[in-house]
Amino acid sequence: MKKLSHEEISKKRSTLETVHKVKRLPVYVILNSIRSAYNVGSIFRTSDGAMIEKLYLCGYTPHPPQKEVLKTALGSQESVEWEYVNDPKEVITFLKVKGVKICALELTDKSQLYYKLTKEVFPVCLIVGNEINGVSQDLLELCDFSIEIPQYGIKQSLNVAVAYGIAIFDLRRIYDDNQNSTG
Repeated sequence: MKKLSHEEISKKRSTLETVHKVKRLPVYVILNSIRSAYNVGSIFRTSDGAMIEKLYLCGYTPHPPQKEVLKTALGSQESVEWEYVNDPKEVITFLKVKGVKICALELTDKSQLYYKLTKEVFPVCLIVGNEINGVSQDLLELCDFSIEIPQYGIKQSLNVAVAYGIAIFDLRRIYDDNQNSTG
């Protein structure tokens, strides 16, 4: 085993000129009223890594060109399609018309374990809520389902960017497994 150099890794990656050719994960993401610009930048990088369809920044979520977002996004705001829309309900309504299922990353009385999802969830929109209050009840009422990441310690939640990373890469795994099994 040998650690790959930055140059070796870069040879296998898309560039800004070729990223439009990459098949995107059929997942839309709504970040609603995230407080931390650093969390938003981190979510941009994770969204690039998973190659999601589109990121919607809503409410008071910081967005480019805010310097703290750009600092942690490290240029991924250029490869991730994104849009600021103040009211997340507008995005949800728009996506539902397109046949996209709406999912909250939130602990609810009906949430499913994130790793038990199946290929039938695609296309899907994942709503990620505020670091303290999570996804608001009015948005939960518009969701088709919710997923949760089980917690085994004394805390009841993870950092929002960490939770997003876990959920989005499991969605990537489910999607890729289905693509590989169907040819």
